[in-house]
Amino acid sequence: MRRDILIIKLGALGDVVMATGLVERILRHHAPRPCILLTSPTYAGLFPGLELKTFDRSSLRSTLATVQWIRRQRFRRVYDLQSNDRTGVMCGLSGIPERVGNHPRFPYNLHPESRYAGQCHIHARMLEVLEAAGVSTDAVAPRLHHSDQDRDKVHTWLREQDLADRKLVIMHAGASARRPEKRWPYFRELAESLAQRGFLTVWAGGEDDRHTNADLARVTGVDASAAFSFLQLVALTEHALFAVTNDSGPMHLLACGSIPVYGLFGSSDWRRNHAVGQRDRVLSLNRHEPVFRETGLAELKPGQALRQLERDGVL
Repeated sequence: MRRDILIIKLGALGDVVMATGLVERILRHHAPRPCILLTSPTYAGLFPGLELKTFDRSSLRSTLATVQWIRRQRFRRVYDLQSNDRTGVMCGLSGIPERVGNHPRFPYNLHPESRYAGQCHIHARMLEVLEAAGVSTDAVAPRLHHSDQDRDKVHTWLREQDLADRKLVIMHAGASARRPEKRWPYFRELAESLAQRGFLTVWAGGEDDRHTNADLARVTGVDASAAFSFLQLVALTEHALFAVTNDSGPMHLLACGSIPVYGLFGSSDWRRNHAVGQRDRVLSLNRHEPVFRETGLAELKPGQALRQLERDGVL
């Protein structure tokens, strides 16, 4: 059967997570026409059951080969959920007649009327993109579907760590290596305060977080660096009471689970970037200001975070 619809979403992790509900709605809108997702290999596991095409974004040769592949498929419509310079060029060269994107300019002929300048949350803007293409967006939210095998992996890890009956809190103290200003400096102090109340911190993250998490776990909590896949991390939320994270990809992953997720914001605008559904759990000195102004995370003290947790009744 000829492929009919191409969806493009490459990264970063948080943006891909926010796009999961959008992709599901596109699939439903076009069913039973076949759709394929173009994404980065890192994120392929977030879309089980969907036909994928992956490519290496760091290679110009790979990009050109992908454009050639797109042209051979003769798609009817493309949803460019990335809409950056690279994917704009790909869409412009694709030969696809219906091109859906975020910007009211070439190469897109289905798009919101207004220019996006950060005036709303990224997810809200992507809903506008779908609506411009005639796709209903009622109740669209990020969704990740972990399997029984993912749950089994988490159960096994909890038993091995003797954590089955503990009051667990998930924390992610890392952030992009390119954005060190997103790292809150008081995770250790918060975890120690929570430990005095009977909570145990699970320090989540990937390979890049090993050094940070090992240092924190030597003081309190358990190091879970690279212990879980993306979907297994979502499954871990079934065993925790809440999470505290920097503005990072894991913040968005955890928000697809079953717990409150508190996101720490200082140098980025939480109004555009908070985890979907967690607006009221943003931890920021700018939390109640009508206009965003950049404030360093170091000014947000552990006591302020604790008071928010107490007010919300999660402690």
